[in-house]
Amino acid sequence: MNASNNHTSTHTPSTPDAPVPTRVHYHKQARELELGYASGDTYRLPVELLRVYSPSAEVRGHGGDTAVLQVGKKDVGLQNITQAGNYALKLHFDDGHDSGLYSWNYLHDLATHQHAYWNNYLERLEAAGASREPAGIQFKQL
Repeated sequence: MNASNNHTSTHTPSTPDAPVPTRVHYHKQARELELGYASGDTYRLPVELLRVYSPSAEVRGHGGDTAVLQVGKKDVGLQNITQAGNYALKLHFDDGHDSGLYSWNYLHDLATHQHAYWNNYLERLEAAGASREPAGIQFKQL
């Protein structure tokens, strides 16, 4: 599915353990991925959150506690979304990042705990003296 415009896709459930979205829709203007479930629950995940919590080894690190803090991702969007079998989505970001598969379980976890993930991300940025702003647009408080 191409993410150049708003896109909607329908998926069928695979296992009761993995809440599988019945609807996936990318809101390009808002830079949000909407996940709708058979239960009626709907979540909108900011693309920035999806990017900074990418399940790829590049972001999570190659084992242990070596996660790489992602900075400057405030304006990141999606170029493409592809389904990986019946268990995951592969998100292609407009900053070139496209490794890592977002399993249904992982997407549901991000959706249902997004405020905790977001606050953790902001705390890590602050501790590192880093910013959400893309390089070259760093704002400093005077």
